[in-house]
Amino acid sequence: MNKHILSTLALAAVFSLGTASASLAQSTKSDGDKTKTKEDGMTSKTKMSDDGKMKMKGKADDGSKMKAKTKPMAGDMATSTSAGVMVGGAMMVPNKDIVDNAVNSTDHTTLVSAVKAAGLVETLKSAGPFTVFAPTNAAFDKLPAGTVNTLVMPENKAKLTTILTYHVVPGRLTAADLKDGQTLTTVEGETLTVMKKGDSVMLRDAKGGMATVTIPNIIDSNGVTHVIDTVLMPTK
Repeated sequence: MNKHILSTLALAAVFSLGTASASLAQSTKSDGDKTKTKEDGMTSKTKMSDDGKMKMKGKADDGSKMKAKTKPMAGDMATSTSAGVMVGGAMMVPNKDIVDNAVNSTDHTTLVSAVKAAGLVETLKSAGPFTVFAPTNAAFDKLPAGTVNTLVMPENKAKLTTILTYHVVPGRLTAADLKDGQTLTTVEGETLTVMKKGDSVMLRDAKGGMATVTIPNIIDSNGVTHVIDTVLMPTK
């Protein structure tokens, strides 16, 4: 009983991804997407071109300025800068917590919906730290037809909670901290096994399934998020 309560609480905020989002004014032009954001005294402008290159300018109320230019990392369209990492069309920045970063990713709308259905609301905005392996929409699409629709039904809330908490590990683990053969104990209680070769990181779940980390090291104020391409499955 205590284990179940702790597991539920530990992911209550981990995946309350629908509760906090920044206010963005967006417009699209033929030469790329432009985004203007004003938050916490900082006004920033970001332009993403069709080839994945990005320009970012920012100005704070006190007059201080910042400027950055980036291009896609080899092998994918993840854009990494000192200011953060671009995921699902939104910049994930270190001064936001896991929840506030994740809600803006258009690649994680299925995860957000699942989290809402599970009623997991209030923990990842706490001090943590937490490490979250976040499946994309495409990862959920790999599941057998109808699986997601079944899991989000009220009568399957416990099963959905179990699956979601299996994607969260206590502590702050970057890709450099993950070692080949390492065993990670999840909030759900079961383990994941790290399989690492060079810079490539994969996770083996309790049923032998494999997930690849496609965008690592999204640094949040209270943890780390790694985007994965497959939903991890516990035995329960």
